[in-house]
Amino acid sequence: MNLDADVLATVFVGLMGLAILVYAILDGYDLGVGILLPVRADQEADRDTMIASIGPFWDANETWLVLAVGILLIAFPSAHSLILTQLYLPVAVMLAGLILRGVAFDFRAKAALDHKLAWDRTFKAGSLITTLSQGYMLGIYVTGFQWNWANQLFALIAALGVSVAYSYIGATWLVLKTEADLQRRAVQWARSAGRITFLGVVSVCLTNLWVNPHVFDRWLQMPLAMFVLLIPMLCFLALLGNDMLLKRLPKAGDRHCGVPFALVILVFVCCFSGLAFSFFPEVVPGQMTIWEAASAAESLQFILIGALVVIPAILLYTAFSYWVFRGKTTELHYH
Repeated sequence: MNLDADVLATVFVGLMGLAILVYAILDGYDLGVGILLPVRADQEADRDTMIASIGPFWDANETWLVLAVGILLIAFPSAHSLILTQLYLPVAVMLAGLILRGVAFDFRAKAALDHKLAWDRTFKAGSLITTLSQGYMLGIYVTGFQWNWANQLFALIAALGVSVAYSYIGATWLVLKTEADLQRRAVQWARSAGRITFLGVVSVCLTNLWVNPHVFDRWLQMPLAMFVLLIPMLCFLALLGNDMLLKRLPKAGDRHCGVPFALVILVFVCCFSGLAFSFFPEVVPGQMTIWEAASAAESLQFILIGALVVIPAILLYTAFSYWVFRGKTTELHYH
């Protein structure tokens, strides 16, 4: 199999994009559940149920982040060097948040009962630190690492927007996985987070057009605009439809409890597609294209063989784990 270097670069940026999108959806909901974790002492049962809803999945979800960074390193090494150099501090903060989450998840089951709440609060703090740092990195990245006040403002808006969006998908996950009072509270959390997410998406889109004028020209270029403008329209319809559906949940027999989660996935796909359209083929906005950053064609062809084995394997075991642990959440047990 001999593929052109440009084709290989496009294939690998597609694989990296897939890994980032799947990570944002899967780790997004468990980070969102962490953010929503109640911290009052009398809410221990709710915290146990919420953590049980993500217990079988949360650690494996981060596989997709490792895969995305691995593809960036191997397929686009010069871009990896530039991005990680510019984002060294927020990446370190994100890793600290992920470490806090991992430690808190294990220690909450092993600590004395009077320390359990402290570890739950640590899990919540680690989740919030992680999401804020990811949103900040996204904001700085799409502005091409320009460290002026306007771009810093955009990065802060993106940090809040990503955190709220993760809370949104986390709340809809709880609507799907929980029952009774906790499910009703999750519905209210989802409605509130969805409305803030709507405002956040609009704010990020407008700010992005402000700090990146060429993106505005690309979106309004005819006749392509007639098709790509369907992306934001579909996104806003999904947000509106979800809000209307959540007003009617929960229903008898728990009907349609999975629809809100599916609609938020659609919102994530739309937002990611819009971001990809805005900047492709640049791997570092305004500085480097995928073809300039790509490894040698011979290296990419060799790596592609491994990718075609590894990525389907990850997809299969991910799908299998979600199938095994389908249904409503039961009491959390540690072994």
